[in-house]
Amino acid sequence: MADEPKSAKAATGRIDATVDGNRLLPLETGAERMDALLDLINGAQQSLRIIFYIFASDEAGTTVRNALVQAARRGVIVRLLLDGYGSSHTSADFFRPIADEGGDFCLFEPSYGRRYLIRNHQKLVIADESRAIIGGANVETTYLTDTGEKHWRDLWIRIEGPAVRPASRYFDSLYLWTTTKGAKLRTLRRIVGRHSQSEGLLQWKFSGPLSRKNRLPAALARELTTAKRLDLIAAYFSPPWSFMRRLGWIARRGKARVITAALSDNNATIAAARHTYARLLRRGVQMFEYRAAKLHTKLAIVDDVVHVGSANLDFRSLFINMEIVLRVDDPAFASAMRGYFEHELHRCEHITPALHRRRATLWRRLKWTISYWLVTSMDYTVTRRLNFIER
Repeated sequence: MADEPKSAKAATGRIDATVDGNRLLPLETGAERMDALLDLINGAQQSLRIIFYIFASDEAGTTVRNALVQAARRGVIVRLLLDGYGSSHTSADFFRPIADEGGDFCLFEPSYGRRYLIRNHQKLVIADESRAIIGGANVETTYLTDTGEKHWRDLWIRIEGPAVRPASRYFDSLYLWTTTKGAKLRTLRRIVGRHSQSEGLLQWKFSGPLSRKNRLPAALARELTTAKRLDLIAAYFSPPWSFMRRLGWIARRGKARVITAALSDNNATIAAARHTYARLLRRGVQMFEYRAAKLHTKLAIVDDVVHVGSANLDFRSLFINMEIVLRVDDPAFASAMRGYFEHELHRCEHITPALHRRRATLWRRLKWTISYWLVTSMDYTVTRRLNFIER
């Protein structure tokens, strides 16, 4: 990369940044993610705190599970928190070897009829309270390899340094809530508010179920209100109208570019995103669809600030699901990540206003509208079953 920022050196195309005493290493390929995850687990000496939405019992899942078993066997405290719905296809017996070695395993399954409403969509791995991984990929072969038609394009960030410790405290609070019988929803909301940060170059942001203390959407809305430049990759893109207005404001002040998915295992989410195109294109937002693979990346670069984590730009991620995002305020890191964004653009189709008008037949517009309203109210694993086929 030309004029590479001093704090973000790229070797053989890789970004390796240092921000406020913390090393940040983006992991963009499945092989890199698998290697980094196993390295974190195998190198842990004291503790492992792990959250995933999906933990499959396939080849990759078995490899990671076995590494956790070995970690527990050598005396590492292992705590694994999975979403009860996202990981519902994996039997509890699959994780029993971890418990047999002294590790802990639990499912996030809110009661009182909220099972299909509130989901723990977070992905977080913490080793020894000093090294962590955050991003969008789950533990499943399609996220942790780069071969085959079904693999996902995604992004993790590996973090090493003092910024990891606050995320450990958040995990402990969430794990206690999950394992407490009869835990109240208002307590979960307080956890989201108490652990979200508002100061520092690196900040942890959390969102949860309809919380007034929901710092993630509020902070993002404030930044979008005044920003002059936005580069956004959103695998699932169906934002509220208030956020779409803000994207239009950015386009008028400077430049707003959005990459969404052209390929997915959930065609309803693709259709929902296309429902927003006409409104955004009229306001000058540049729209692109990623066509090289199924897209699962969640990345926002707002001026000199980078947001990366588990959250999509949609109603569920902003106001219902449990989500986690790392906010990095550093011009050099933002510049380096824009290089990553530019690389992804080369794998996209540019959706111009003329192209969108040609594709927006009456039947398609109807499907797009229905899909938009469905995905704002249902979990992705529910809407995936609709799987509207684009014709």
